[in-house]
Amino acid sequence: MKKVALITGSYKGIGYETARQLGKNGFIVIVSARKGKKAEDAADKLKEEGIEAFSIKLDITDEKEVDKAYKYIHDKFGKLDVLVNNAGIQLDNDSFSAANSVETVSHKILKETFENNFFGVVSLTQKLLPLIVNAEQGRIVNVSSIMGSLTMHADKTSPIYSVKPFAYNSSKTALNQFTVHLAAALEKTKVKVNSAHPGWVQTDLGGEGAPMTIEDGAKSIVDLCLIDENGPSGGFIHMGKQLPW
Repeated sequence: MKKVALITGSYKGIGYETARQLGKNGFIVIVSARKGKKAEDAADKLKEEGIEAFSIKLDITDEKEVDKAYKYIHDKFGKLDVLVNNAGIQLDNDSFSAANSVETVSHKILKETFENNFFGVVSLTQKLLPLIVNAEQGRIVNVSSIMGSLTMHADKTSPIYSVKPFAYNSSKTALNQFTVHLAAALEKTKVKVNSAHPGWVQTDLGGEGAPMTIEDGAKSIVDLCLIDENGPSGGFIHMGKQLPW
């Protein structure tokens, strides 16, 4: 049976391109979105390119929908080779401007950001873990960001030093911690867990001025999905290179 990959938040942008590239590598891909119609439309587009694609409605912050996702994958495939935790939000500012929101960001935005960027990811991953362990060589890729690097945010010479949307950045730092802990928990299995930094990409989040195309932005994620038994686990990777935590 072909390898199966679930990519969350994959009806557009980097998530969609990740699904497309994995599909071109022979994977069965499951695309997801909070609105089922958007996921269906994305799957239909992939099918037009000859990719075996399926769709599910999935809000990772909704426990019932997480349960339904598990049941769907379990009943249809019996395993999950790759989980790409791509779904995420940035609510601090309209864009990644040179600003620090820590003094003004509301608890509401902090909670909503962490629900989507951290708690939902943990919940979904824990639920699907038996299916991933059941695969021949399971791979989990958490789509993080260099904005979660404490090392770079503490360095006044860093190019991201002045860009401090507190809710978003801290949620990605927490996500990186999840990567490290989960990789350690699974080190005696064949499952590999990594964080990927796509780069500054021309998406709705990155803006039109970003230097990287969506195709290039998906590359770091896809490469980590395709690593063999000698590949890294517990890493924070961009274009094959380890980033500072």
